[in-house]
Amino acid sequence: MPRPSTPYAPINCEFHDVLEATATRRRTASIRFMDEDCVPQQRNARIVALYANGGSEYAELDTGERIRLDRLVSVDGEVLADYTPPT
Repeated sequence: MPRPSTPYAPINCEFHDVLEATATRRRTASIRFMDEDCVPQQRNARIVALYANGGSEYAELDTGERIRLDRLVSVDGEVLADYTPPT
């Protein structure tokens, strides 16, 4: 039985800018995130797209994986928690 997903929590706009810049540079980045079971994950991958779907925002990686932005921990050493949450 699928677990109910937690509601999406919008990320800080400045961190979103970091993600856009990373995607624009088209280079491999170290991406740390929590999976749906809250297990820490790490990928070395390129962000190929950022998009919204169903009220949540996602990053699509060149691995084919899609990560909900509020599950990100860090991208190339930029830590999401270091950015003030949106008000």
